[in-house]
Amino acid sequence: MATKKKMDFEGSMARLEEIVCLLERGDAPLEQAMTLFEEGAKLLRECTKQLDQAEQKVTLLTAGEDGQPVEEPFQGES
Repeated sequence: MATKKKMDFEGSMARLEEIVCLLERGDAPLEQAMTLFEEGAKLLRECTKQLDQAEQKVTLLTAGEDGQPVEEPFQGES
């Protein structure tokens, strides 16, 4: 990655997908593959952290009848 600027979630996921594709091809030299793997592991940790923070915000924003946060399962589109 050419820049040290922190990517947003979507950018991080796109780069992670790119890294997985490159590693799955299996034609990268060992040193490059290790560098890609390290970058991917770092992106995965950051994405997981961002998802955890988003989940905490959703839980806090979901209030029950008494005004207290109520944890409810997400009802996604079917």
